[in-house]
Amino acid sequence: MQRDDVRRRARVLATMGTVAAVVSLALTGCAQHTGRFDRARTDDVTVPRLDYAEELRISDAEQRLVTRCMTGHGFRFWEQRGLSLEESRPVGYVQDDIGWARAHGYGSRIMAKEDRARLRNPNLAYRNSLSAHRRSAYDTALDGGRSAPVLRTREPGGGTVRKQSGGCTAEAEKKLYGDPATWFRTDTTVSNLRPLYVGKLLRDKEFSGAVRDWSRCMRRAGHPYADPDAARRATRNHAAGQSGAAEARTFAAEVRIAAADARCAGAVSLKSVGERREAHYMGELTDTYGPALSRYGRLRQAALTRAERIVPARA
Repeated sequence: MQRDDVRRRARVLATMGTVAAVVSLALTGCAQHTGRFDRARTDDVTVPRLDYAEELRISDAEQRLVTRCMTGHGFRFWEQRGLSLEESRPVGYVQDDIGWARAHGYGSRIMAKEDRARLRNPNLAYRNSLSAHRRSAYDTALDGGRSAPVLRTREPGGGTVRKQSGGCTAEAEKKLYGDPATWFRTDTTVSNLRPLYVGKLLRDKEFSGAVRDWSRCMRRAGHPYADPDAARRATRNHAAGQSGAAEARTFAAEVRIAAADARCAGAVSLKSVGERREAHYMGELTDTYGPALSRYGRLRQAALTRAERIVPARA
């Protein structure tokens, strides 16, 4: 398969916009790479955090807009919404919801479900069924094709990020965020702030002390792990292609560890400590990144307002 075609396939997958239940260093449990916390003040900047249901609604609205646009160009396009609202909940570094953990563990079955949905994405099958000429027209309609403009911006860590911007995907972003280039620059900046402070946060005396308290609690429960990441990683140590019975045993073990993790996190207030210390270190960045943070909050809130007129909330 040609490299350009591989990229096109990846673009179709990306356009699905499905929000996964993912493991990240997001202490607050918000979506991966968001770097925000709930209506927190960092010096003189207030950064509103959308909850995951609101984030998901924006994603669904983007899919709806792309679908309408592709239909207008004479192509079929399927929105991908395989997960329920509960299943779409992100799993942060600290997970203190015991009920969710008892039902889903760390979300391994949810991630497997999403992986299956990606493999069965009807948009890929449809695109592959088209003639070479129609496939090229499909790509142009979707993202502008090879001649689409490429946006470039610097991320906080110093690297350059590029993004092709054209076709229905750019049109959808414009309807939700306004100028796609402004949104791209702002999103790239805010989405890449966490690496600037996460090392400090993990070494923070108060937070690391709370993690040690969590670890002692877990040890008493029969799960000797140094931190939540170690507990989560332990549930992934199993052979690929398990039988149904083996998968059930693996998942039961995952649930036991995840439920104990959530109980201990609540017992030592790990999440609230993490949120408070994260806000402190984010506050140190506001002299440089305060305007971008404020702009990000405004753009996301405006996108949510528009999304509410496009799609219903997911059940």
